[in-house]
This record gives sequence, C-alpha cells and structure tokens, in this order.
Amino acid sequence: MREIVHLQIGGAGNNIGLKFWEVIADEHGIDPRGHFHGESELQLERIDVYFNEASIGKFVPRAVLVDLESGTVDLVRSGPFGQLFCPDNFIFGQFGSGNNFAKGRYTEGAELCDYTLDITRKEAEGCDCMQGFQIVHAVGGGTGSGMATLLLEKIKDEYPDRIISTFTVIPSPKVSDTIVEPYNATACVPYLIDKTDETYLIDNEALYDISYRTLKIQGPSYADLNHLVSCAMSGVTTCVRFPGQLNADLRKIMVNMVPFPRMHFFMPGFVPLTSRKNQSYRAITVPELVQQMFDAKNMMCACDPRKGKYLTAASIFRGRMSTKEVDEQMANIQNKNSTYFVEWIPNNIKTAICDIPPRGLKMAATFIGNTTSIHELFKRISEQFSAMFRRKAYLHWYTGEGMDENEFWDAETNLNDLISEYQQHQEAVSNEICTDNFDEESEI
Repeated sequence: MREIVHLQIGGAGNNIGLKFWEVIADEHGIDPRGHFHGESELQLERIDVYFNEASIGKFVPRAVLVDLESGTVDLVRSGPFGQLFCPDNFIFGQFGSGNNFAKGRYTEGAELCDYTLDITRKEAEGCDCMQGFQIVHAVGGGTGSGMATLLLEKIKDEYPDRIISTFTVIPSPKVSDTIVEPYNATACVPYLIDKTDETYLIDNEALYDISYRTLKIQGPSYADLNHLVSCAMSGVTTCVRFPGQLNADLRKIMVNMVPFPRMHFFMPGFVPLTSRKNQSYRAITVPELVQQMFDAKNMMCACDPRKGKYLTAASIFRGRMSTKEVDEQMANIQNKNSTYFVEWIPNNIKTAICDIPPRGLKMAATFIGNTTSIHELFKRISEQFSAMFRRKAYLHWYTGEGMDENEFWDAETNLNDLISEYQQHQEAVSNEICTDNFDEESEI
C-alpha cells in the first residue's frame, strides 16, 4: 500500500531521523519495542506505509541507518528506541568521513555503498507497491553530502520510476559547524538537482529562531530543533498514512509543486507554533493556522519569501475542520498577497485535509512552499564557495581522496545556473511569456 523506504545518512540525518521515528511511532500507537498499543483501528489501517509487520506481532520501521563512524549509530542503538529498528539495518564504518565530501563519496563511503544498497534493495523488494524513497541528511558534513549523493545516484539508476524525496539540512548563514561546509554543499547540489524529485531544505538558524523567538525556549538544544523538523516530516506524509477528506501523496505533491524539473527545492513549515505560556490565551482556528503558515518567521530555512515569489505552495491540514472554511481562507490569503505569487500559474496553492490531528493538538498544518527566494540561500553558498575556491584553499584534501578539480568547477556552474533560473522565473510576466511563444511559432 504505497510504501516508503526511509534512509537516514550521517550524524545529523540519524539524529533527525530518530526524532521522526519517535513521532511516527507515537502517532501509530507503536511503543519503543515495536508493539501496538493504540486506541483506534485507523492507526493500523495504513501502518504499512512506514512499518513492516514481523511474525510475532512486532512492527519494524522500514528504515536504513547509515553513518561512516559508529558514534551516532551506537547512540541510536543504545537509546530508548534502539530496539525498534532491525539490527541488520544499522550500517556504519570505522573511520568517519572527516567532513570531507570526497572521502564520503570516493573512498570511505564507496566501500559501504554496495552493502547499504543491498539492505535498501531488500526493504524495497518487501513492498507490495512502493511509492518511493525518503532520505534525511545534511550537506555540510562529509557523509551526508558525499555518501548520500553516491546512494542517490545508484538508487535513481535502479529505481528510475520511483519518487526520491529528501529532507536536506543546509549550511546556515550565521551558524557554521564546519569551515569546509561551502565545498561539501556545492559539490552535493548538482546531485540534488538531477537525482531527486522533491527536496525539503532546512537550516539550523531558522529552526533556532523559531524555537527562541516563537516557542520562547531559552537555549534550544538540537533535540528541540530536530523535533520541529520531525513535525514537518510527519505532516508531509500524513495523507498517505491516515484517511482524509482531500488526499496528497508524494507523487501528487511532486506533480502539483514542481513546474520545472530542476526547481524542486521546497521550504517547509509547521503550525501552530505557540509558546506554552501563550497556549491558553490563543484558540487554534483555521484562519489562525493559515495566517501563521504564510508568516515568514515560521519558515524552516533562512530566506525571506517576501523577497521572491511563490511558484507553488501546498498546505496539508490535520484535524476536524470544514473544507469550505479551508478553501475560503486559502483563497483569501492568495488574494491579499497576490503580489507574492507568480501570475502565470493561476491556482498555485494545493490543499489537503486529513481528519487525524497530531498528538496533543486539535488542529495543525504543514506548509510546503516552492518560492523563488530560495535562490538567496544558494547564492550565499555559492559566494562562500567562490571565496575559498579562487585561492584553492583546502582543495588538496579533496583531490587527495580521488576527486577531480573540474568537478568543483562543474558544480559551481550548475549552482549558478539554478540561481539564474529562479531569478528569471521570479521576474517573468505571463504576457511576455505568451508573446515569446507566439513569436517562436510564427518564425517556424
């Protein structure tokens, strides 16, 4: 039943992935040992989207956990949810990638890749009607950028007709964990352009701002940030996992959200976001959800949608609500903010409604925006990359692992082309495009 195979790669990927499985297991009534203790049959109806049922009534996540060092995977295994996962699906190396894309792709990662593919293939072959793959990784380090791209390439070659959706943590503008982040991210982007169908971009600074300013958490930890991401991740797949009034699966999101093949980079968001002190003073209503959803402060990556235009957007609502009210509010927000939507896609907001709310909330919504302002984020990476690459700084660490310098030149060109495409579509006017098309036809 439209199963999804989940891979979490690298340190950040495994930490976010673990939080995601905690949220998903809780929603489906699965305890940390994999046994069902739910209250409703609806929790079991479509549980096979993410879980396999073992012979003893145990539900096992269809997940592959990969890292080039054992530390993160050991933490997952020794944690409260460690016994939930199949022991064979923990894949780890010994030496790590040392924050080096080339090490993750050409040396250390290449050694583990075939074994990882075998485990992934086994999970895929156990599905009746697999919808696609979901990959969680960060592009700042070596494993999440290098090894993830190698796996992406091989999975796409082997399953060309299946959807590949990634949740990608990108370098933040002000918070930098690693000096060579721009190299790793730039080398990774061409593979995200060519080998994925949907890419949800997340960055730590935006998550930190949401936690600190909106949720009023003093000194948010990575666990707080990862929980925010996991809420958005569970929201994206809600309609595949639970019944609802309007439906949206990975393929429907892709068809409606991606007007041009290369422009599949999305900005996710989750609402309601209210601090615990303010919860008792605010009612969660559909207008409140819609207003919060389009608020620039609630986006999970640090670029301002007001500086660009939405090509498309999707809103996935959860909870008991009136379809009529949702449609009215969505039409209202589009009319009020018409300048922020491209005019050459007339109805560019997709809406889905699922009856089952998240645990502890009466209503919630997940936002997915395909906005041209995302080019700011790529531009920032490109500028940081160019500053170091022009001086050939740190390059010997990459060429020493078998990477060719031309690969960086090609990656930079590809990234700059993507930035230009977003800028071009931001400035396009529907009349101009029509005229151009007519001119081409008349010349023919």
